[in-house]
Amino acid sequence: MRESCYDRLLNIDTLKHETRMDKYKYYNRYEPTPYSALEKLFENYEVSSKDHFVDFGSGKGRFSFFVNFYFNASCTGVEIADDFYKKSIHNLMSYKNKKPRSIEKLFFVKGYAEKYEVSTFENKFYFFNPFTVNIFIAVVNNIIKSFEEKNRTIDIILYYPSSDYINFLERKTFFTHVKDITLANYEDDPREKFSIYRLSKNFDVLSEEDIASFNVNVTYQKVIIYKQKK
Repeated sequence: MRESCYDRLLNIDTLKHETRMDKYKYYNRYEPTPYSALEKLFENYEVSSKDHFVDFGSGKGRFSFFVNFYFNASCTGVEIADDFYKKSIHNLMSYKNKKPRSIEKLFFVKGYAEKYEVSTFENKFYFFNPFTVNIFIAVVNNIIKSFEEKNRTIDIILYYPSSDYINFLERKTFFTHVKDITLANYEDDPREKFSIYRLSKNFDVLSEEDIASFNVNVTYQKVIIYKQKK
C-alpha cells in the first residue's frame, strides 16, 4: 500500500520529512519509518494487545497509530520538538474518529528522552536513530532500571541501526540479540533492517553491582530547545 494510502486509512498526516524545529544538536531530523518497513517488521515480529510500546523521537506519531490500529497495542510517543508534538496531538484527535477507544491506549509526551521515566508496564521500546548515542545510553539505562523494579521481558527494536547503538547494547548491557529483519535494499545497504534485542524476564533479578555497571557516564552540553511565547 502506498504511503499516502496508509495515512488516509489511519486518518493522520505524517508524510512530510522535516527538520526538527529546535536547536538541540543531539537530536536528529524527523523522518518517519516507511510503512513498507513497518509491514515487514510486523510480518516477522509478534505483538499483542497487552504490549505497551514507547517510541522515542516519535515525531508526528506514525508508529504509535500503526501498532494501535493493527494490534490494539498501547504506545507512548516521546518527542522533544514542540511543533511535532503538537502535530501528533492533532493526529490523535483525527485518529480517534477512526478508533474512538484508542484514546485510552495512545499517549504523547513532550520532553527529553533521557528524562522520560520508564513505567514498569512498558515492555517494547522503538528507536529510529532519533538522537546521538550518548542520549541512547541514558535512555537504555533508564529502561534497565525499570527492569530491576519489575522483572519482565523487554525488547528494544532498532530501525536502520547505528553501529554505536549496537555496540553499546552488545558490549555494555545484558540485552541479547534476538533477530534481524532485513528489508528490500539490505544487499545495497546493510543498515536496511530492524535489529531486535531482548532482556528476558527469565533473567535473574539484577544485583546492585549489575545495575551500577550499566550506568555509563553520559556527558554532553545541554542546549535550550525553544522558548515559550509569553
